[in-house]
Amino acid sequence: MTTTPLPECGVARFLALLGGPWATLIVRELLHGPHRFTELRDALPGISPHTLTSRLRQFEATGIVTRTAYAEIPPRVEYRLTPLGEGLRDVLEAMASWGLSVPGPAPTAP
Repeated sequence: MTTTPLPECGVARFLALLGGPWATLIVRELLHGPHRFTELRDALPGISPHTLTSRLRQFEATGIVTRTAYAEIPPRVEYRLTPLGEGLRDVLEAMASWGLSVPGPAPTAP
């Protein structure tokens, strides 16, 4: 697999790593601690298993997430943020704060 070099601009680099559907929401869930695949899927209604798998693999490759497989029956796999991934906490908290400060649409009259 060939990889495209990351952009030099920090914002562009962030979007290359975390842009697109679901990426920041997966990180948001992992900020609460390690999760199994099914826990992540259940916490993100509407995400397809393919998309979740793809994003988790991308995060592993970029060092944002670690995947730990436990030698148990049945097998157990957990995903956890690395220190690099934990560094996104302030970013996501700022996004959440800003998002909540934006007024919602005005109610419409019946």
